[in-house]
Amino acid sequence: MIVNLTKAGWQIIYQQAHALLAAQLAWHWQPFGPSDRWVSTLAAIAQHDDEQPTWNGHYGLTPAGAPADFTLQEFSLEQARGVMKAARFQGRWRSLLTSMHLSTLYEPLRGQQPTTDAFLDEQLTQQQTWRRQLKVSQKEARQAYDLMHWCDRLSLILCRQELPEMSRSLEIYTGTDGRRYDVLRPAADGPVTVTPWPFREKQFAVSIEVSTLSQLQFKHDAELAAALRDAPISTLTWKFSQ
Repeated sequence: MIVNLTKAGWQIIYQQAHALLAAQLAWHWQPFGPSDRWVSTLAAIAQHDDEQPTWNGHYGLTPAGAPADFTLQEFSLEQARGVMKAARFQGRWRSLLTSMHLSTLYEPLRGQQPTTDAFLDEQLTQQQTWRRQLKVSQKEARQAYDLMHWCDRLSLILCRQELPEMSRSLEIYTGTDGRRYDVLRPAADGPVTVTPWPFREKQFAVSIEVSTLSQLQFKHDAELAAALRDAPISTLTWKFSQ
């Protein structure tokens, strides 16, 4: 989960909701490639953070008893394998993009654990197999994955309240084509813009549901889980404008 400290307490955004926000952003791009492949691309983006492991021990809490942001969690091979298993039920194209995403995230861990290395090797082998079977080039696969990475990154910027202030710009992502995209908000609480503008429409809005916890510390995961079940839910909305 994504955890932000606000005046009201903790703002909690589930990672699956963040992935759905990323898919909303992708929806507003100009579709490319065959329609069935485009839908599979959207599915890969929307479901890239599924298969979260069940909380146990102090998985959901920091040592101080606060809800733990996902950046504080260790790599879970179980979750990574679960994500790939789920992707394969929706086809090779989604599997390919999901595998590329896991490679991007976890290749920096190579050399630390033999089991992790074996998983990473498996992804590279499978990616090559899926490209050959689907008769797609590395360039075609990379174009779709660049979009996935782009949307994931911008969704995280929004969810983690990282939009820059005072009309400053923040890099979203630079793709393999060398094109860099930046996000900025020219006026406080005004619409968000992206340069260069990549979307079909000149204006649109995206949203996400968030939970708010007024309690700042928890004794154990069960207490946190109970608080989350009863937490008030609100909707955050961002308007985008060219």
